[in-house]
Amino acid sequence: MNNKFIIIDGNSIANRAFYALPLLSNANGLHTNAVFGFTTMLLKVIEEMKPTHLLVAFDAGKIVFRHQEYKDYKGGRQKTPGELSEQFPYIRELLDAFDIRHFELEGYEADDIIGTMTKQAEQRKISAVIVTGDKDMLQLVSPNVHVALTRKGISEIEWYTPESIQEKYGLVPAQIIDLKGLMGDASDNIPGIPGVGEKTALKLLHEFGSVENVLEHVEQVSGKKLQEKIRENREDAIKSKELATILRSAPIEIEIEETVYHGFKEEKIYNTFKKFEFKSLYDRVCVPQELQQEVEELEYTTVTEDNCNQFEQFLLNGCALHVELKGDNYHRAEIVGFGVESNGNCFYIPFEVLSQWPSFTHWLENENDKIIYDLKRAMVALRWHQVELKGVRDDVMLASYLVNPTETDFGLSEVARRACGFVLATDDHVYGKGTKSLTIDPGLAAEHVSRKALAIKKSWDSLQEQLKERDMESLFHDLEMPLAAVLVDMEFTGIGVDSQKLQKMGEELEIKLSFLTKEIYQLAGEEFNINSPKQLGEILFDKLGLPPLKKTKTGYSTNAEVLEKLQGMHEIIPRILHFRQLGKLHSTYIEGLMKEINPKTGKIHTSYNQATTATGRLSSTEPNLQNIPIRLEEGRKIREAFVPSQENWLILSADYSQIELRVLAHIAGDENLKEAFHMNADIHTKTAMDVFGVPREQVTSDMRRQAKAVNFGIVYGISDYGLSQNLNITRKEAAQFIDRYFSVFQGVKQYMEDIVKKARRDSFVTTLLHRRRYLPEINHSNFNIRSFAERTAMNTPIQGTAADIIKLAMVDMGRVLKEKNMKSRMLLQVHDELLFEVSADELEEMMNIVSEVMENALALDVPLKVDVHYGPTWYEAK
Repeated sequence: MNNKFIIIDGNSIANRAFYALPLLSNANGLHTNAVFGFTTMLLKVIEEMKPTHLLVAFDAGKIVFRHQEYKDYKGGRQKTPGELSEQFPYIRELLDAFDIRHFELEGYEADDIIGTMTKQAEQRKISAVIVTGDKDMLQLVSPNVHVALTRKGISEIEWYTPESIQEKYGLVPAQIIDLKGLMGDASDNIPGIPGVGEKTALKLLHEFGSVENVLEHVEQVSGKKLQEKIRENREDAIKSKELATILRSAPIEIEIEETVYHGFKEEKIYNTFKKFEFKSLYDRVCVPQELQQEVEELEYTTVTEDNCNQFEQFLLNGCALHVELKGDNYHRAEIVGFGVESNGNCFYIPFEVLSQWPSFTHWLENENDKIIYDLKRAMVALRWHQVELKGVRDDVMLASYLVNPTETDFGLSEVARRACGFVLATDDHVYGKGTKSLTIDPGLAAEHVSRKALAIKKSWDSLQEQLKERDMESLFHDLEMPLAAVLVDMEFTGIGVDSQKLQKMGEELEIKLSFLTKEIYQLAGEEFNINSPKQLGEILFDKLGLPPLKKTKTGYSTNAEVLEKLQGMHEIIPRILHFRQLGKLHSTYIEGLMKEINPKTGKIHTSYNQATTATGRLSSTEPNLQNIPIRLEEGRKIREAFVPSQENWLILSADYSQIELRVLAHIAGDENLKEAFHMNADIHTKTAMDVFGVPREQVTSDMRRQAKAVNFGIVYGISDYGLSQNLNITRKEAAQFIDRYFSVFQGVKQYMEDIVKKARRDSFVTTLLHRRRYLPEINHSNFNIRSFAERTAMNTPIQGTAADIIKLAMVDMGRVLKEKNMKSRMLLQVHDELLFEVSADELEEMMNIVSEVMENALALDVPLKVDVHYGPTWYEAK
C-alpha cells in the first residue's frame, strides 16, 4: 500500500470552524463549535483521504522567530476570542482520543512544522497533503505535496497542485512568496508595497519573475507612480518576502514514521464525543450507545397470581422500587412490571399481577418509605392507571443529579456505576436497540427489572452519604423531592388546547405562506422550490446577482446568517426570511402541537426534565412548551390556543421581573444595583445613566439596548467578543463598555473576583440553597480551560439561585393550593414564569396568593418582583 501523509494545520482549521459555525455549547456551558467543526473535518479527512500517516500541527505561542526580524509581525490581529481559545485544549484532547499525533514547537508556527515535515515527505518520496485554510501553504506545493484548501468555512475543499497553481495564478509554487512580498498580507501585518494588490503583483511577477528582479528592473515597470512606490518600499518588499517564507528546517524532533495512523477505536472516542454531546457524530461512526459489560448473576423471584400472597412479608419500609415502562413518553407508556428489593431479596411483579394482588397496590399507595429511580416518571405513569404512588422519600436519579450536576447521562445504569460501581446493563443491551417500544420478552424483563431494584438500593446507600457530605440534604428533601410531586400534578393536569383555534391558525398561516410564495415568485421572475437551498441559491446569486457569501457542497449557502447579511440588497430577502419563519411555525408549532394533544383529555401534557441542566433549571419536552417563539406576532398568537380546561375560567400568568439581576445584586452586595431595585427603577435605563454618565432624559434607546445587553451578559460571564457580536460593535468598543460598567458597579466586579478565588480554593461554587457545581479545571495550568471555569464560577451562583427560587415558589404554591383547597391549578413553568388556570370566583385571591408566595420564596436584600396578568387565553394573560 502506498503511504499517504496528511498534515493538518490545526490553528487554521480550528479558526475556520469557529467562525463558520454558530456558538454551540454543551450542557456544562463549554463552547464546542470549533471542536465540532474540527472533528467534522477530521472525520472527512480520515474517510475520504485514508491517511497512512497523520499529524496535526499547532502554533505554540504568540512570539515566534519572525518577531526578531519584524517586531510588528501579526501586530494588527485582534486578540483571539476567549470562546475560541478555550476550545484548543479540547481539540488536543479529541486528537488524543483518536490516537492522532499532534505537535507544536516553541518559537515557531504551525506553518514551519508543516514546511519541515513536508520536506521530509519529499525526501522520502511519500505523498503528502496539507489540509489548511491558509493560502500561504501554496508555496509548499510540489509533485509530491498537494494542498487541500478549505473554502466557505470548512464545508468545501479546493485542491492545489503545481498544475492548478499555474492555471490559476500563472506562477510556480515557489513564486507564492514573491506574490506575498509584493502585495503583503494584512492578516499577518506583512506590509508589502503599498497600493500593490494581487492583480498588480501577478502582472509584475509574470513579467519579472521575482521580487528581486522587480527591484532590479524597476525602471522597466510601467507607470511612474508604481515605480516610485517600488523604490520607496524596496526594503519592505524584501522583508515581506522573508516573512512570508515558510521555514523548512525547523528543529523538530519528530519523524514521519512516528505519525503512523492505525485508525480510531470506537470505544475510545465514545466518552469524548459524549462529553462534548456530539451525538450526531458518534451515531455517524457507529459508536455503541453503551459499552457492553459483564454482569453478576442475580437471584430473584417472579411473583405470579398463584404465589403473590407469599411475598407480602417483604412489603416493608425502606424497600427499593422500580417501575418498568415500555416507551419513552411515560404519559402514553405501558407499565411492564415492577422490581422490588427488600432486605437483600429481589423480586419481579408483572403488571398483570397488580389487579390480582390488592396488597401490593395498597403498599404502592401507602406511606411506607420507598426508594425509587425517577419518582416523577413513575408517579405519572401509575396515575394514568389510577394508582397513586405514595411514600417515596428518596429518588436516586435526583440524588445523583445533585451530586453530579455536570454529567449528561442519568440513566439508571450510569447512576449506579457512578454511585457505587454497580454494573447494570442498559435497556438497549437487554431488550435490543429500539425494541423497547415494541415488544419486551417477559423472561428478559424479570431479571433486568429485579436487577434495577437492586441497583437503586445499592446506589442510594452511597448517594445519601454523598448528599450529607455536600450539605445538600435540605436541597434534596425540601426542594427537589417535593418539586417532583408538584411536577406530577402539573404534568397530569396538562393544559387545555383549543384545537379548532390551532387549526384555524394553521389555515391562516397557509394563506400567508401562499401570498408570500406568489410575491417571491414575482420578484424572482419564475416559480421554484423556495425550500430548496440549491434552487433558492441559483435564484438569488445567479439570476438576481446578489453577492454569494458562503458556499456548501451542493452550491450556495442560503442559511439564515447569509440572508440576514443580504438584508437591504433586494426586496425578496425579507420575504424569504418571513416565509421560513411562518413555515417553521406551521410545521413545528401548529402541526407539532396538534399531534401532542391527548385524545382522552383534549389537553397537552408536557414532560418536565428535573435532571438536565448544571444550573438547576427545568426543561420541557414532548412538546417543549418553554420554547414557543414570541418574537413574531404570529408566534405569540399561538398562545391564544392555550386555554383553561373549564368554561369561564381564566389563565393567570405570574412572571419574575429580572430575577437574575436581583440575585446578582444580593449576592454581589452592589449598592448601586440594590439602590436601583429598591427605587423600583428601570434597571437598564439606570445602568445606561450610570455607565454613560447622562441624566434619565438623555438616555437613548440605543444606550438602553447596550446597557441591557451588558446587564444580562454580565450574568452569563460575557466576553468582549460575545458582547461585540450581540451589539454589532467592535471588540474594542465592547471592552470599553464592560470596563465602564465595572467602574460603576464595583461590587459586581469584586464579587466576580472573590467567587473565582473561592472556586480556586474549593473547586466548586454553590447557590444560596447549597446547590453545587464542581469546577475541577479552575486551577488548570492552561489559560483557556481555566478561563472557562472562571466564567462558570461567576455565573453559576446567579443562574442556579434564580432556578432554585422559582422551584421554591412552585413547591410553596403546590402546598398552599392544597392547604386552601383551591380549585385553581398550576399548569406550566416557563423559565421565570408560572402559569395557572383560575376559576373566576378565585381570581382576586389567586392574584394575591401567587404574588405573595413568589415574592417571598426566598428573602433577598432586594425585593423580588412578580408581574401578574390574566386573560381568557395564555396570549391575553401576557
